[in-house]
Amino acid sequence: MAATALIRKKLNELPHKPGIYLMKDRFGTVIYVGKARDLRRRVSHYFQPSRKLGWDLKFKALVEAIHDFDVHLVRSEPEALLLEGKLIKEFHPRYNVSFRDDKRFLMLKVNLNDPIPRFTLTRFKQDDGARYFGPFAHSSALRNTLNLIRRQFHLRGCRPLTPGERDYRHCLYGNLKHCTAPCIGNVTREQYLQQVTAACDFLTGQTDEMEEQLTIEMRRAAESQDYEKAALLRDAISDLRATTERTSRFERVPYTLPVAIDPQKDLAELGRVLGLPAAPMRIEGFDISNISGTFAVASLVSFKNGRPDRSNYRRYKMKTVVGQNDFACMAETIRRRYSRLLREAKDGTGANLPDLILIDGGKGQLSAACEELEKLGLSRIPVIGLAKEFEEIYRPGESEPLRLSHDTGALKLLQRVRDESHRLANTYNAKLRLQKISESILDEFPSIGQRRKAALLKKFGSVQRLRLATVEQIAEVPGFGGKAAAELKAFLVARSTAPIVNVGPEEAIADDAREDSEIPGDSAETEAPEE
Repeated sequence: MAATALIRKKLNELPHKPGIYLMKDRFGTVIYVGKARDLRRRVSHYFQPSRKLGWDLKFKALVEAIHDFDVHLVRSEPEALLLEGKLIKEFHPRYNVSFRDDKRFLMLKVNLNDPIPRFTLTRFKQDDGARYFGPFAHSSALRNTLNLIRRQFHLRGCRPLTPGERDYRHCLYGNLKHCTAPCIGNVTREQYLQQVTAACDFLTGQTDEMEEQLTIEMRRAAESQDYEKAALLRDAISDLRATTERTSRFERVPYTLPVAIDPQKDLAELGRVLGLPAAPMRIEGFDISNISGTFAVASLVSFKNGRPDRSNYRRYKMKTVVGQNDFACMAETIRRRYSRLLREAKDGTGANLPDLILIDGGKGQLSAACEELEKLGLSRIPVIGLAKEFEEIYRPGESEPLRLSHDTGALKLLQRVRDESHRLANTYNAKLRLQKISESILDEFPSIGQRRKAALLKKFGSVQRLRLATVEQIAEVPGFGGKAAAELKAFLVARSTAPIVNVGPEEAIADDAREDSEIPGDSAETEAPEE
């Protein structure tokens, strides 16, 4: 695409510094996230016509879809790599391939409350009282540095939680004198904890002394023409610097990365075209998702100041609707959402009511929502419906829909809210279907736990093969005696001849009642809570 005046102006203002950039389409949706050692040089490559002949089809499609971009400066290239991975997991851009899975960067973990603490590698941080270091952008450098730390501070690298004399007999770390062997009492636990604490201080950045020592050893090896040892020490210094380089922690997507070119302008325009007294700073959007009346769910997304407010996303399973009835589903969702807000207001926690409610749908869904709001005494809240086919805006009391130009920021903002609610609803529906598919008939057998079920499937491979097994063969599985094996066999025989019965609405409601609770808010790593 030819660079617009806005893009040319932004390109001229870009610094020659490391950072990440987000390419966006005309709707403000992030379609690509990249990192750069030099932002100005890297981003400018996208808009140089002389390079067009070298583009492949995918890159050409990406460039032609770019309507705007945003950048975020960082202090180093490893920091850019960490932020790039986090943003790709947050936005799921369609032109990114790497980092779209749930794999995360490595961290170091040590729990000082363990009998004999040890450093381990992990990708997930848990609330278990342990100390975590990282994440680290370079996994190979981290592994090499961990080996260096174990040698320098004489720490154990064995796996047992509480190693003993039997473990020490075949311990490579102990035999090579890399570990002070607290497992056999060579040092006390207090002395060993001092070694671990020194290693923790080292990981927080106190590396000058060790780096200086390694540099001296490298020069000595080079002077004595032991070039192989010098090269190993050189690589150790490089890994040490890469691992202990300070990086910023990005717990959430930086607020300075907007998903629209000018959110405030879009909000002001939306308030004006809808005839609102002020710009709708807080918008809540709703959508329904079901497949032939099954797994009927709804989503609520919240936008604050034109940006997604993910901590206030919510998901709903339908409790009273039977069959495929989108109007009834919308009515139930609106009733449950705003009844809860009104209850919270009476409890003194305050009702955080929106300035605008957006319904994904036409007149039918809009009417169902308006009826519920009127019953709750909330008819004062502006509510509109956005029909997808022609992007028509339906308003209560208006027979004709409002049509806005597709280039207006107001319509693009409504489309972002609608698309986000649609994404959340479909994702939740797909998750429930996947859970149902993955359920095993063994779950219905009384008093069977995950461990015994896993043992059965490990031995027989499938439920079908388990049905063909004899009582004696089942009894060989750990956790099953003769009586339990006989009961399981009788259960499987009975279920193999029983007719298939669809789950009725009463059972579905009972299941949902147990899940009607709040969970922490939505982000790249967590899901929106159910209400």
